[in-house]
Parts: sequence; structure tokens; C-alpha cells
Amino acid sequence: MLAIQGDVREHMRHIQRAGAESSLVRVVRDLEDVQGLIIPGGESTTIGMLMDEYGLIDALRERTQRGPFPIYGTCAGLILLATTVIGKSPARLGLVDIDASRNAFGRQLASFEVDLDIPVLGRAPFPAVFIRAPQIQRLGRTVTPLAWYRGQAVMAEAGPYLVSAFHPEMSDDVRIHQYFVEKVRRSLTVKGVS
Repeated sequence: MLAIQGDVREHMRHIQRAGAESSLVRVVRDLEDVQGLIIPGGESTTIGMLMDEYGLIDALRERTQRGPFPIYGTCAGLILLATTVIGKSPARLGLVDIDASRNAFGRQLASFEVDLDIPVLGRAPFPAVFIRAPQIQRLGRTVTPLAWYRGQAVMAEAGPYLVSAFHPEMSDDVRIHQYFVEKVRRSLTVKGVS
């Protein structure tokens, strides 16, 4: 769990409820013992600047080149994983071939919750909370949309990477975290780690 800013505790609780262990990542050495990473929501410019200052951008790029390393970016995390950001662009990883538009669903006062159909999670809708949410303006060929809202992709994956414009940690539903934990477990199988 990237612990620079955002709903760190909420994500950690969901990961634990999904049957996995979690730990805090603040500096490069914290990456040594983790098998995947969640980049929570927050202020993308601040998170990106601090990740760059602490050497985490370069360390994560290097780590992803060594083999599958699942990363899940929610809200600001989506922006940090995008290859292109429309408007002011923070330092970012650029690992998911999408164009992202910051705060495209509106400011804090325009926050909302909506039930989303996310077929990979089963038939029950997912209670998605949007807070100053970005929009995915373009999906690259390697990116699979997983959920839509008003004709706009709001959740997608590309290989070991997962992004959502909304905050799954703000609901009681842990299915997205379970989905990410399974993605991490599959990557360990690929690497031959048990």
C-alpha cells in the first residue's frame, strides 16, 4: 500500500478482508518485500511529486521490467498509471495505455455514489463512490474496460495493472480488492513463487 496520501487504512482493511497481508510503502526499500501495490486516491500532483522525490517512480518502473508486478491505481492512482494526462500532468509511472482527464467528474461537491455493473465481479452491482474522479478519455489496444458509467470507462485493466476512477475502499464491498489480490497471486505463480 503506497502510504504517501489517501485512504491508506481503508484499503488495508479491505486487503485484509480479502485474505491477504498488507504493508506500508513510503520509500524504495519498502518495495523489497511486497508482491503488488495499491496507489490510493488523493492529490495526484502531490503523490507523483513525492513518489519522484523518494525515488519510487524509477524503482517501480525498474520493478515492473523484471516481471509481472501488479499495481492497482484508484482515482489519483489511475492518473499516475496513465500514459497520458490531459491538462496539468504530475510525475507518473505511465504503465497503462490510457488518456486520463483529472477531476473530470467534477469537484468535491459533485461527488456521488452509483451502482456499477462489473461483470468480472459477478452479477451483483458494485457501490462505486466517485470523489473528484478522473475520466478515461481513451483506451489503448492493450487495455480492457471492466466497467462503464454513462458511456465512459471507469475501470480497466492491462496485464498486471488495474485502474478505477472511483474509490472502492469507501464501500463495504471488498470484491475489487479480492480481484486485485487474485491478480497478485496469479503473478506469483507466473514467477514461480508459492
